[in-house]
Amino acid sequence: MTETDVTTRTVGTDAGDARITWHPARRARLVLAVGHGAGGGIEARDLRALARTLPAHGVSVALVEQPWRVAGKKVAPAPKTLDTGWRGVWPALAEPGLPVVSGGRSAGARVACRTAAELGAHAVLALSFPLHPPGRPEKSRADELLGAGVPTLVVQGGNDPFGRPAEFPDGDFRLVEVPHADHGLAVPKRAETTQERALEIVTGTVGEWVASLG
Repeated sequence: MTETDVTTRTVGTDAGDARITWHPARRARLVLAVGHGAGGGIEARDLRALARTLPAHGVSVALVEQPWRVAGKKVAPAPKTLDTGWRGVWPALAEPGLPVVSGGRSAGARVACRTAAELGAHAVLALSFPLHPPGRPEKSRADELLGAGVPTLVVQGGNDPFGRPAEFPDGDFRLVEVPHADHGLAVPKRAETTQERALEIVTGTVGEWVASLG
């Protein structure tokens, strides 16, 4: 894939205009749609790494910008509105006629989990799932993750204040740790794991997982 293959499409939803940036595979066998978090956009390091890497392995990557980001707002709306935006882009994500893995990072992972069953997602990819607000483990969002209803992969930083891997409950999902990484999957310079290696863990894990999906 070259940069000239990348296309951007605006899609109207009941929450406003969303935007999909397509990174297509030459011979795609499925689509990985990933949404961003509440504190950033599709420029997140893990989303960009997936978009660079997976098309060569038969996976078209669709980076989805929620309407609030497209409109230039600084603060994400309520979860219900995020779900509305995601539902609105789904027909465009399914348009190629391929299985769609619904994914996202942080707040986007929650959206993917909450809507997977109703939208007919093939599976869910949860990057940096915010299991609870920092310092508030009693405010658990585990029910969203456990209720996804489809094969689910969680990729979580070892030092994520929104939920370290050991805090996750047992359940019907796979969890892979990125050692030393924080909520943005960034690793300290002093860590044994380099930033490059951290992203290799993300892309390698996701690539193997999507290849295993029936």
